[in-house]
Parts: sequence; C-alpha cells; structure tokens
Amino acid sequence: MARRRAASPMAQWGTPLGYWMMGMKMTQMLVEAQMVIGMRLMGMKGLWSVAPGEDLRMVTEKMTAFTQAAMAAQRAAISGRSPDQVLTAAIKPLGRKTSSNTRRLSKRGPSWPT
Repeated sequence: MARRRAASPMAQWGTPLGYWMMGMKMTQMLVEAQMVIGMRLMGMKGLWSVAPGEDLRMVTEKMTAFTQAAMAAQRAAISGRSPDQVLTAAIKPLGRKTSSNTRRLSKRGPSWPT
C-alpha cells in the first residue's frame, strides 16, 4: 500500500507565482477603475459622452460587486485556499465589473463642447 506524503506546512501560504499573478490582476483592476473614474468625471463635466443614468449606476453597481467579492473570498477561505487564492477570488468579480465598465465607457468617447 502506497504511503501518502503529508503536505508541506508552507503549502498553505501559496506560491511566489500565485502572489505575483494576484498582484498583476489587482493592478489591472485598479488601473481600469481609475480609467472608469476618469471617464465618469469627464462625463459629469460634459467632456465625455455617458449614458443618462451613469451617475446612479456608478453608485448602485458597487453594492453588488462588493457583495460578490466578499462572498467569493469567504468561499475560498472556508475551503482552505491560500491567502493569494482568497484575494484573487475577491478581485475576480470586481475586475469583471471594471473591465466591462472600461469597455462600455471607452466606446462612447469624448464629447467636445461646440
């Protein structure tokens, strides 16, 4: 009968590559968030074409995204994932929202005053 090897005590802390990937995903999400904020602020000043309900959407979408992020992080933590995997799970729903907002808002483009 084959003996099963015990997992390394350090396995619970993740790998350097896992932390690097988590950092890259977080960086991408943060850059996209800043782009969305910039386009929305320019939209409030009339310099960027935005949909009429963009101000309300800006506030309401955060509740859903942060709830999804918290639930994903909890599921990952409860299932015994490493810290980098827990944070990556939390970043994923936020990243989906910032990515879709960036694509949607960038398609509209600037609206120069005449």
